[in-house]
Amino acid sequence: MLSPVSHRWSSLAPFMSWLPGVGSAELKADALAAVIGALVVLPQAVAFATIAGMPPEYGLYAGMVPAIIAALFGSSRHLVSGPTTAASVVLFSALSIMATPGSPDYVTLALTLTFMVGLMELALGLARMGALVNFISHSVVVGFTAGAALLIAAKQLKHFFGVDMESGGHLHDILIQFGHHVMDVNPATTLVAVSTLAIGIAFKRWLPRVPYMIAAMVGGSLVALGLNHWLGSAATGIATVGALPGGLPPLSAPDLTLDHIRQLAPTALAVTLFALTEAVSIGRSLAARGGYRIDGNQEFIGQGLSNLAGSFFSAYVATGSFNRSGVNFAAGARTPLAAIFAGVLLIGIVPVVAPFASYLPTAAMAGLLFLVAWGLVDFKEISHILKASKRETAVLAVTFFSALFLELEFAIFAGVLLSLVLYLERTSKPRIVTLSPDPRSPNRALSSEPDVAQCPQLRFVRIDGSLFFGSVAHVENAFDRLRATHPLQKHLAILADGINFVDLQGGETLMREAERRKADGGGLYLINVKQGLWDALERCGCIDATGARNVFQAKHAAIHGIYQKLDKSVCANCLRPIFTECGAR
Repeated sequence: MLSPVSHRWSSLAPFMSWLPGVGSAELKADALAAVIGALVVLPQAVAFATIAGMPPEYGLYAGMVPAIIAALFGSSRHLVSGPTTAASVVLFSALSIMATPGSPDYVTLALTLTFMVGLMELALGLARMGALVNFISHSVVVGFTAGAALLIAAKQLKHFFGVDMESGGHLHDILIQFGHHVMDVNPATTLVAVSTLAIGIAFKRWLPRVPYMIAAMVGGSLVALGLNHWLGSAATGIATVGALPGGLPPLSAPDLTLDHIRQLAPTALAVTLFALTEAVSIGRSLAARGGYRIDGNQEFIGQGLSNLAGSFFSAYVATGSFNRSGVNFAAGARTPLAAIFAGVLLIGIVPVVAPFASYLPTAAMAGLLFLVAWGLVDFKEISHILKASKRETAVLAVTFFSALFLELEFAIFAGVLLSLVLYLERTSKPRIVTLSPDPRSPNRALSSEPDVAQCPQLRFVRIDGSLFFGSVAHVENAFDRLRATHPLQKHLAILADGINFVDLQGGETLMREAERRKADGGGLYLINVKQGLWDALERCGCIDATGARNVFQAKHAAIHGIYQKLDKSVCANCLRPIFTECGAR
């Protein structure tokens, strides 16, 4: 049973809400999950650092302190933070044009970017802006990751085939460069890469209980060792990653000069949006499977603090890792202690395994990253989007091709902007349906069937959507068409149960329509007005202008009241008596 804590204390130190409830069973389960998680992150961290253009050890550093801080100050029980593919690709894309990848200047820029991202994440969390990630649609995420996957594979072509070429720039630049060097392919290097790829696929398909990334790295390294022993290292020309530093993460500091802040601000914003979306989405998914809820704002705070701390412990941008979080959940983790233990355990493991990196071929890393890239492309979801919605297909396509041929951070902005534009375009055109009482239905229910007769003097319409500044033009055009095409229907009754919101311009639109119809000898009426809509109309003074007596809360009352105002001389010769009141004349 968890100890009761105040909301304020829980927000400042969320770990106090679950830490007192940890018992021996939780400790055992979390410790086992931590061991598995620490082993899994070893090859991933080195691979992701390679993608980011960082020295390999920095990927390991990003899985240490940030993972511990995010687990302590987040709200998810299973989310594990660390280096990820998406953040690594964006970081490389943005920083490689400012400094040489792997250089001290490049590392300083990466740490500065990490600090800025952490500061933005923390500010958004403290401002209770957790709902901000909802503006990044699923299609943006799918399109971006698919584009990033192709870029990852393209950037590893030089290591996969052992050719000396430039791997910067956009997809077409890399492919052109590779085409110029295709005759320089190193057969031994290529064999190592293909072997790594094949071993990884085999373990992933037939031995899923064994971490396929570890199996692929070990298998590729053994193939390289065999070739070097058989042919000689000078003949094979197989390059290796080199031994990694085996100590604790060294202290570091971001360089917060105005010039760096100005250069990195757009990238920091793009990385912040995508990193938070990734973390919250993974957290929500695992929480749903685990039967609990997460606090989006608290996750923002946890991610922000983890990156702020990470920037001082040689870690580049960290966020929620889908692979590590999924493994953590599947391994039976019960509390955030599993992520904390994994981070601490990684600190202890690195000095032991660091020397062995000198046997790890860069070709094996390239083969491993080909596997990572393939896993990023969600073919099933892409197919679903292509079949389900043209709008979402457009968002997917814009984000995907922007990722390939433009800057990656711009791809995120382009996808988000198009999503918002399409959403606004959809909400700016509320559906307006013509209705009429159907004598074939019980109680003469209103029907939109085209064969149902219309009253010559009164038209019923239902508006499905809010009346705000973006939609008034569409609604006014619809009103104008009704008056032009049906001039004898001087009375207009609007079923307002589909209207959730009205702003000042929307209220004024109703006022002007009421005035026009009143001048023509008719009227405007509202039926089934919700309380929120009534309050909004009252605040803008629209109820007084349209007339409170023209507002009805039921269809029968509305028909009875409006019928009294119809021109009885027209009713006398009407061949379509559709109301029950018509039979009483």
